[in-house]
Amino acid sequence: MALRTTALLSVGFLLFLARGAPTDADPATLPLRMTVENDLSNVTPETHFCSVVEGGVLLGALRRLQETQQDFKFSVRQDPDFGLLLLSVNGVAADEREQTYWEILSESSGEISRLDVGIGCYKPKANEHIILRFSSWTQQ
Repeated sequence: MALRTTALLSVGFLLFLARGAPTDADPATLPLRMTVENDLSNVTPETHFCSVVEGGVLLGALRRLQETQQDFKFSVRQDPDFGLLLLSVNGVAADEREQTYWEILSESSGEISRLDVGIGCYKPKANEHIILRFSSWTQQ
């Protein structure tokens, strides 16, 4: 029995060494600029600066921003077909009856494009400008 315990401890120690010892270094973070716009009202766009862990998804950046900025709040809804959907930002909620939604855009080199995946999958790049735009699909 003692031999078996010693063998298991040795294997465990070797696995620990193979993975490398844990470090205290925080993962690298990437700075982002986040702008909240409302196409349906004359509210001045709000710009926030935040970060995301390198390799992290946009949802993480939104959560980090919400934790650090009292004037930024958001909520999401899990859709069985499309994953996480941005439901509301700063108290302004999407509404299917009103045909309103939150559009998520990226600005790069002056060119604005719609994200091809949602906030739970999109991996922002360093210094990227993310635009959360409240809009209506009847305006399209």
